[in-house]
Amino acid sequence: MLVSVLINMRGGRVIVQRSHSMFFCEPKWNEKDYICTVVIWIHMLITERIYVLEDVDVQAFLGVNNSNLMLLRTLFPKLRLVAHHNVLKIMGDSRETDRFLEVLEPMVAYCREYNLLPEDVILRIAQGAKLPADDVPKHLILHGTGGKSIIARGDNQQKLVEAFEANDLVFAIGPAGTGKTFVAISLAVRALKSKQVRRIILSRPAVEAGEKLGFLPGEMKDKLDPYLQPLYDALEEMIPAVKLKEYIENNIIQIAPLAYMRGRTLNDAVVILDEAQNTTELQMKMFLTRLGANAKMIVTGDITQTDLPRGVHSGLRQALNILQGTRGIGYIAFQRADIVRHPLVQRVVDAYDRYDAERKKEAEAAAVVAQTI
Repeated sequence: MLVSVLINMRGGRVIVQRSHSMFFCEPKWNEKDYICTVVIWIHMLITERIYVLEDVDVQAFLGVNNSNLMLLRTLFPKLRLVAHHNVLKIMGDSRETDRFLEVLEPMVAYCREYNLLPEDVILRIAQGAKLPADDVPKHLILHGTGGKSIIARGDNQQKLVEAFEANDLVFAIGPAGTGKTFVAISLAVRALKSKQVRRIILSRPAVEAGEKLGFLPGEMKDKLDPYLQPLYDALEEMIPAVKLKEYIENNIIQIAPLAYMRGRTLNDAVVILDEAQNTTELQMKMFLTRLGANAKMIVTGDITQTDLPRGVHSGLRQALNILQGTRGIGYIAFQRADIVRHPLVQRVVDAYDRYDAERKKEAEAAAVVAQTI
């Protein structure tokens, strides 16, 4: 029997069927016997699907040294799976490809939610078993790098979460170490991952702290990065490094000094101004009027740690006075009890507060003495 296989590429789908057969008979030399050849046509179309891994940590999905990819190849031996960057190419039988895509979607969704994809999760999804219900931590905001749960710690952090959901502009004011900036950035990342906004814009005033930017080495980015590093640090706890780099390169996440905000209208974004106590009155007004359609703003700062030159008034303090009671604006006042850094930080803040109070009393006493002379 001679089998002839015809491979016919048609329409991106795999169709395997035995359509018909034919007999070719030739007489032998004695003209009484015949040699017959059966020719069977098999029409086969090999499909190739392209799946783009969007909004997911590709390294976490594929696993260390592509361990997850190799497991998928073992579970689906009839398919050829090739990964290149965030593109997964699937080649093989149409039915098997469709079955693979059915289990691929929940795997991608799991990885997108938790930023990791354990082997046992792959096996359970591939076998059609339900995943065990997670014990969702109270006040969960999102899952960060490596599946870490990022939660609101304390009442005021939770109030910040609620104020963000209820208002388009929120002021989060309080001492260092209360987590106000970290929570603000986590809310922005959550909004981006859930596609409520298309980008995140983070800004800080570049107060020179005794150094002139023009005399610092490097290009503009090199000069400004030290001022913006705390924002990068927070983002790295929430977004894997490769994905974060991609977001920054594509301007999905923008980190820029406050001066770069002038003239812009910020639409479809969560905009965060950190260290707002170091803005001037004009800078604060300029920033607040950048708010565009489908955008939210969070302004964080500590009015007790102003680094502005002597005689320059803080725009944050003025804004709090002017905008108090305005509809659509939320205010959260963090206290020393909300400090979530090292316990020593709270004692340091308390010591400085006592020192400042004593200096203030001494200055008031000196002023009274001067008036009596």
